[in-house]
Amino acid sequence: ARLRTWYLEQGAQVEQFEAVRAVRSDYPVQFARRMEAVRRFAELEGAEALAAANKRIGNILKKAGKVDTRVNPELLQQAAERDLWAAWQAMAGEVEKAVQAGEFIAAIEQLATLRPAVDAFFDQVMVMVEEPALRANRLALLATIKGAFDRIADLSKLSV
Repeated sequence: ARLRTWYLEQGAQVEQFEAVRAVRSDYPVQFARRMEAVRRFAELEGAEALAAANKRIGNILKKAGKVDTRVNPELLQQAAERDLWAAWQAMAGEVEKAVQAGEFIAAIEQLATLRPAVDAFFDQVMVMVEEPALRANRLALLATIKGAFDRIADLSKLSV
C-alpha cells in the first residue's frame, strides 16, 4: 500500500500502477523501470488503441480457455496474420534482450510498433473460425503477442 501511495504521489495513474503490479516483479528496481516504461508508453501515439487491443486479446484468450503459444506459420492464411507474425518475428530477439536487461522502455517502444499490424489483424482476420487448427493457431499468435507485452505490464488495465 505504501508503494502504491508513493507512486501516486509521484504522479503515476492508479491504472499504470495496477498494470505493473500485475506482473509481480520481486525486484523494486524492475518495478520502477516497468513503471517508467508504462508512463512512456502512455505518451506514445497509438497507445490508447494498443491498450484497447491488449484488452480485446485478453478477453478473447480468457474465453478460449487454455491456449497453446506455438504458432504454425504454415497455417497463417491471411496477409494480416502473416504480417503480424512477421513483425513479431523481426523484433522478438531484440524485445527478449531488452526485457532480460531490464530495459523495459526499449522493449515497450519496440512492441508498440506492432500497432498497425495488430489493427490490421483485427480488421481483416476472424479469430474464432470453425476450423479448429486455424482457430488454435490464431489464438496462439495472439497469446504470443499478449505474452510479450505482459512481461512488462498488463496493458489491458490501462485506459490511456
